[in-house]
Amino acid sequence: MKLTILGIETSCDETGAAIYQEGRGIISSTLFSQTEMHKRFGGVVPEIASRSQLDKIDHIVSLALEQAGLTLQDINCIAVTNKPGLPGSLLVGVCFAKAMAYALKIPIIGINHLEGHAFSACIENDIPFPFLCITASGGHTSLYLVHDYGKYTVLGQTLDDAAGEAFDKIAKFIGYPYPGGPIIEKLAAQVDFKDFFKYPRNNPATLDFSFSGLKTAVLYDLVKKDAFDMQTKKFLKPDDELLKQQVCSSLLVCISDVFKKKLERAIKTYPQAKAVAFVGGVACNKYIRSKLKGLCDSYSLPLFIPSPSYCTDNGAMIAYVGYYKAKRGEFSDLDLDILK
Repeated sequence: MKLTILGIETSCDETGAAIYQEGRGIISSTLFSQTEMHKRFGGVVPEIASRSQLDKIDHIVSLALEQAGLTLQDINCIAVTNKPGLPGSLLVGVCFAKAMAYALKIPIIGINHLEGHAFSACIENDIPFPFLCITASGGHTSLYLVHDYGKYTVLGQTLDDAAGEAFDKIAKFIGYPYPGGPIIEKLAAQVDFKDFFKYPRNNPATLDFSFSGLKTAVLYDLVKKDAFDMQTKKFLKPDDELLKQQVCSSLLVCISDVFKKKLERAIKTYPQAKAVAFVGGVACNKYIRSKLKGLCDSYSLPLFIPSPSYCTDNGAMIAYVGYYKAKRGEFSDLDLDILK
């Protein structure tokens, strides 16, 4: 009997479900995004996120089955994200998956959300092992050496804030809504991606990432330019489009440089790497992608990037990881719990 895996992803503000079938790959993938719900708050509100997960999960799973032309009786394993993420959101997905597994008398597998991202580029590509992988989104920024399916070494990770969070917060500083990444890239393009303000880069001597200092540097620079009021937390020059464009451009160039320097250091340190993958929501940024592509080309390494629908949080990457874990018999118990 072919393995047919239902993958469920509810780690933050996306409700995702997908089905991976042995011999066919991903045969359906559905998603409900809460972005519009959180825009007014400038970021994800955990309570709203978890309530939305509870409201949408049954519909999203049913839709994934419908798109695949399957019923619950065709599913013989469930993979679900159980760490890391927002506790309330994770709890909805895990409890739903455990109830289904118990009722259907099929195994369940807890999946690390970050492992899902790390292997998301493998869904559509045959990537040679070992490869280096940068995962970057609003909640995490990490660098891995991936040895094989499910086997990887963490080379560096976020010490404080993630790259995506820096985009979101700086966008909020200058008066733009959540999510900030697409807006910042659009404004930066209007001034040709130039580095106007020379924001500080974090320590290139390590492979860890840190973006909290960058956020602070941008904020203080805006205060010095009499463009931001620390008391009211408001941007004082809403009509100064040029300043906004220059801030966005300088920020994007800075973050891109950080990624390039970390990746180049990793390439030199781990010459056995045969390829590079760039995954996570930030991998949708065309400017950063182009800079990493140029670096990889200079070292004759292929760069693999998932389709945009597999860059953001999704059930497909959870189903994919669930498949190779199921093949190895790496199942979880029904007392599976969430972990931050």
